[in-house]
Amino acid sequence: MDKINKGLYLVLGTAVISGISVFLNKFGVKAISNSDVFTTAKNISVGLILTVLILGPFFFTKLKKIKFNDWIKLSLIGLIGGSIPFLLFFKGLSLTSATSAGFIHKTLFIWVSLLAVWFLQEKIGKLQYLALGLLFFGNITMLGFKFINFSWAELLVLAATIMWAVEFIIAKKVLANVPGEIVAWSRMFFGSLILFAYLLITNQSQHLLSLNFNQLWWIALSSILLLGYVLTWYKALQYLPAVTVTSILVLASPITSCLDLFYSHKINIYQISGSVLIVAAVILLIYSYNKINVSKISKQFN
Repeated sequence: MDKINKGLYLVLGTAVISGISVFLNKFGVKAISNSDVFTTAKNISVGLILTVLILGPFFFTKLKKIKFNDWIKLSLIGLIGGSIPFLLFFKGLSLTSATSAGFIHKTLFIWVSLLAVWFLQEKIGKLQYLALGLLFFGNITMLGFKFINFSWAELLVLAATIMWAVEFIIAKKVLANVPGEIVAWSRMFFGSLILFAYLLITNQSQHLLSLNFNQLWWIALSSILLLGYVLTWYKALQYLPAVTVTSILVLASPITSCLDLFYSHKINIYQISGSVLIVAAVILLIYSYNKINVSKISKQFN
């Protein structure tokens, strides 16, 4: 399997994981009743798992070869990707609906597209612009053409989303020299250190030791999903343009909505219509990306 197809399969997997996570994390935040503790506990769990992976002989030898400038960027990824935005996002998620938070988070492709064109010199073709437009229109349709009231909760989610967009641009540059697994580890490891320091400063660290079995179960479930998310995401970002992977990630939105529909047993025509538009947009995006690459390959042989 070539890198392009591998990247597409990986990001499709990320979208499925993300869609399930947004739906389930709403219940997890309620079970813990403290979004800061919930966020820190699951991020520390994933950070520890990835640390065990990275300390293995295969990745540890690569770890020692990382240059100082890349270490600075990896630390930044931990700060603006693995710590602060998690606090903002889950605080916002605890105060608003999963659908609203999911919609705002799925505008990630817009912010990444703007940044990628400027900082990564990624080019967007006509079909890709059409696909991006369909993605946005699909998300608006899923909301029932209602404007989100940007209260404090929604602004927190938006701030987290923009920070993640900046992180992905930095990560895309680092991935040219560093394996995706190490980038995922740095996000969770450095991010966890910052999150734990935050709990200490705010006198919340003792809550980590008072979690009951039900709360630990939610943390374990969320940690597994987060582990799968970061591993598939950074490998996909290593193989594909930032605009492509973040756009395909929007598929998570209809997945979350489908789970909401099954849970509430209420059929929402707007969510169904929006989901169809988003799926069509992603298919168009994948087609346009493959078309561009086939054209590049043919030019090389001519």
